[in-house]
Amino acid sequence: MKNLLLSWLCLICCELTFAQTEKVILDTDLDSDVDDVGAMAMLHTLEDHERVEILGIIVTSDDLHAPLCADAINHYFERPEIPIGVEKGIALREFSKYTRSISHSFPKRLNKYADAEDATRLYRKLLAKEADSSVTIVTIGHLTNLKHLIQSAPDDISKLSGLELIRKKVKLWACMGGQFPVGKEANFYRPDPESTQITAEQWPGRVIYSGWEIGNEIITGGDYLKKSLKSDSPVYMGYELYNDFSGRQSWDQSILLYLISPDSYWELSPKGMAIVHDDGSNGWKTDKNGQQQYLMPKTPPTEVAKIIDALMVGHYRAGF
Repeated sequence: MKNLLLSWLCLICCELTFAQTEKVILDTDLDSDVDDVGAMAMLHTLEDHERVEILGIIVTSDDLHAPLCADAINHYFERPEIPIGVEKGIALREFSKYTRSISHSFPKRLNKYADAEDATRLYRKLLAKEADSSVTIVTIGHLTNLKHLIQSAPDDISKLSGLELIRKKVKLWACMGGQFPVGKEANFYRPDPESTQITAEQWPGRVIYSGWEIGNEIITGGDYLKKSLKSDSPVYMGYELYNDFSGRQSWDQSILLYLISPDSYWELSPKGMAIVHDDGSNGWKTDKNGQQQYLMPKTPPTEVAKIIDALMVGHYRAGF
């Protein structure tokens, strides 16, 4: 009887853990690569099934259509209320293969880049209102706006500094960036390696990195996506315009899959810290007392790709 009761309690605990909803702020460079579109689609699927709650989207990009594109994707997935933040006062360009077309083809509330909120204030506002140690920040782009959060001072939103807010409210920073144990990857070096240095060095809590080497082997966005998506969706448009469904690496989606299934597809490195050099290249310093780790392969990339493709088109099953 005692063993039966223990088994029953363990089952309940496992179910409660599995059912936990992750509160997520997504920080994305939604512009040059299409895996950001796939990651946003995947994130909305996960909210549909109560695995995440999207608190806000931070667009770290100088593409003038990027926040409008994010807004259009949110509207398509029937979450028009999700706030969007951008870096203010920067020079803007038009260079993406898909952001302009998506933002002009689908309903949205933002009409121009300047209509989005200031990213630092939005970060602070979102963190300040949540419970302690409850928020996961997911970055799938360069780290300029995260650095601005770290360096932010107390204000009318919170009497806490940025670092203090992070320490109090954030339970995990999940970062697609770097190459491990050593290498050079675009999110770390382009266009703002100083922000990467500051963020990696000063982050006061737990960090999981998904390096270039993880997503580079996971090819999604091919025929399955083309056949499974509605042709009038922004996700379909993004992949069609980017490379006509010829397949693309899944750097950004991989860190989201880790977030909901941390024990299923990758091993974690020994604890330590990412060492970021002036040019944005990185190394790794092992430290048993460190709070940072990076993903290491465990499951064949072809198997992971099937799961990511399914999540991007809205298919979900228990066990992901």
